[in-house]
Formats: sequence, structure tokens, C-alpha cells
Amino acid sequence: MLYFKRIPVLLLLATVCLAVPVGAEESARQEDYQSLEIFTDVLALIRSSYVEETDTQELIYGAIRGMLATLDPHSSFLSPDMYEEMQAETHGEFGGLGIEITIKDHALIVVSPLEDTPADAAGIKAGDRIVEIDGQATRDMEIMEAVRLMRGPQGEPVTLSIQRAGEAELLSFTIVRDNIQLQSVKSRMYDRAYGYVRIAQFQERTGREMQDHLDRLRADGAFKGLILDLRNNPGGLLDQAVAIADLFLSEGLIVYTEGRDDEAQLKFSATPDDTEESYPMVVLINSGSASASEIVAGALQDHGRAVIMGEQSFGKGSVQTIIPLGDTSGLRLTTARYYTPAGRSIQARGISPDIIVPQMVRTGNAKGPAELREQDLENHFEAAPEGRDDAVKNGAKEIEATDDYQLQRALELLKGLEILKQYELAG
Repeated sequence: MLYFKRIPVLLLLATVCLAVPVGAEESARQEDYQSLEIFTDVLALIRSSYVEETDTQELIYGAIRGMLATLDPHSSFLSPDMYEEMQAETHGEFGGLGIEITIKDHALIVVSPLEDTPADAAGIKAGDRIVEIDGQATRDMEIMEAVRLMRGPQGEPVTLSIQRAGEAELLSFTIVRDNIQLQSVKSRMYDRAYGYVRIAQFQERTGREMQDHLDRLRADGAFKGLILDLRNNPGGLLDQAVAIADLFLSEGLIVYTEGRDDEAQLKFSATPDDTEESYPMVVLINSGSASASEIVAGALQDHGRAVIMGEQSFGKGSVQTIIPLGDTSGLRLTTARYYTPAGRSIQARGISPDIIVPQMVRTGNAKGPAELREQDLENHFEAAPEGRDDAVKNGAKEIEATDDYQLQRALELLKGLEILKQYELAG
């Protein structure tokens, strides 16, 4: 996911629009009032005549959830408890299983298990369909309700019934909740010359952690190139995606957003401060690379700073703004689309690798491609008009490069570039 944070706002039932004739504006306002009257009538009838006594707050919360259900799959209502957990997640620590989920055809689908979490260790895979949580059917369940059921105190078990492609019967996983402390960045050296950095998720400290890891890698000796692994990275904070791209770009646009209000019209550009030297670079992506991951890959691709390798990314090109409400609940509302420097909308399309490399071996961190992408989700935003997309181009765990086909190919490419460079110098 990709998040903005915003201070509390007042929701206005009607606004003045100078471009709309007064008569049309008045008519629209009257329709809004009539709809609100219907809502209050129904609320009053339920409170007075429903067979059992009801909780007014729960009725209101349910109505809000119903409104948001008619929008895209990434907009949702956050109860006070869920809003608090959302805040904790962006800090990189929460109690649960470590699964990024979405909804397709009213079913709960795993986008990606987060690395080094109970779900990852148990063998949950991208593309798995969660049929039941502790015996409770997930069909038509709201995504935040599913998150609530899977989150909880450390040490308590949760049983998931999983439908997996290629398996005739449901798989059952009993997973013990843990205090999820996500390590955003991990790194290592290969062949004492090629750096490898894995970003699991974009959190509040990701930019600083990335700089620290790069400094340590360069201190180990000769540094001939870098592999940036964004596979199965579901996204996170926009400002941290910008910070990562800015490390490798000295100037130019990184990403811009477009929405209906002024706060959604934003541009982020690179600065010359603390820019990394221009060494060869490969970025690995797959279908689990979403949102903030796609911003980084798209920016580096458009500027020609890195070779993008792997598989087509997820295709989530929308921005969610987290808006606190008056009773400590919150709203996660889609407020904008984002675009790469060349004007590409990633929404429902994703980033196309410069070099397509399927994952041939599925061990360790490499879980292979998932069939699910943004374009498969119900009510997803359509891609931007073709006219905007002229520029579209046709670790976690201590795994060895030989265990990971995509990583092996990335290393081979960096070594090949080094050999070519030597030939050029000799010539």
C-alpha cells in the first residue's frame, strides 16, 4: 500500500463551485439532502422497530463501511482499534501473522507474506486464497475485519484454511502470532564486489536504513554494482519511496500525483545531496511488488539509472490518504493516482521489466509469481488513457545466488557489465 498522512479535515456536505450554474448546484444539494433524509429515516426505524436493541455507533460504522464498499478496494473505514494498528504498522511493529492481503471477487487473497514473519515461516504464499480464519468464513468479509481477526497478542494461535492453486483440497495452517518487528532493509555482499539490498516494506526509517546499509557495503571493499531487491514488497509510505529513489538520482522528477483537490496535486523531485555514485544497478521486481515499490522501479527505469529485471509488477497506482476522524476512528481513502517521471500510469498495468526473468526456483525469499494483480481486483481504477503512456517500456534470508534464479541472473548481468567496461577501457 501507499499512504499519505493528513491532519483532521471537516467533511462538507456541499461546496461552492463557481463553474456550476446556481440552479444545477441547488438541485444537486437538494438531492444530497433527500438522500440524507432517507438515511436518517432508516436509522430511526432500525432504532425504534428492529426486533432487538441496536448500537447506534455500530449502525453508523456499518453505513460508512457500506459507502466505502462501493468505491475501489483500497478505500476502507478504520475503527478506533484498526486506526491504532494502522499507525503501529507504519512504524514497523505490530502483533499478528505478517500477511499483506487484498480482496478479489469477494474472496480474501494473499498479496504477499512479509519476510521473516510467522506467515512466511509457515509457508503462506502469494496468491493463496484465505477461506476461513479460525473457522469463520471469509466470503464477503471486509478486509479490515480480516486484518482484525489475524492480528492479536503474541503467542496466540490462528488457524487459516487456504485454497491454493494446484491443490485439490484446502490446506490448514495453524500459525502462532508474534510481535511483528519488520526489518525494512537487509543487505549482504556477493563475491566481495557486488552489493545486494533487500527492502521488505517502506516504513518511517527505510531511507535512513538504506543509506546505512550502502555505507557498510562500500566499506567492505571493492564495490562494482548493486542489486536492489523489491520482490514481494507491498509498498508503504510515499515519502520513503521518494527518499530511496532520491539516493540514486541527482536531479529530475521522481513521481507526481493527480487527484481532485489541491492537496492531491504533488510533485517530488530528486536533489543532488548525498546522491550515490553512478555504479551499475539492477532492480528485481515481481507480481508482489506493489505501490511504493513500483514508484522506485518506475523512476529508476524512466531515468535510465537501473536495469529492471524479473516479472511484471502488481499494478497499484493509487494513493491512500489516512484521515483521522473525531472519535479516534479513521478513513483510508483513495485520493490520487501517481505517475512515473515519463507520465506513465502504473494503475492496473504495473512496471514492465527491461529483462523478463521468471522465477525458476522457489526457495527462501523467492516465492515465485502470483497470479493476482491490481487489474484483477473488483472496482479497481482503470489504467490512465493511452496518451499518457507513450514512454512505457516493452536479503531477507541469507540465500545463495544459486538458490534464486532471478538473483543469479542479476549477478550475471552486473558481472557482464563489468567485463564489457574492462574491454572498453582496453580498447
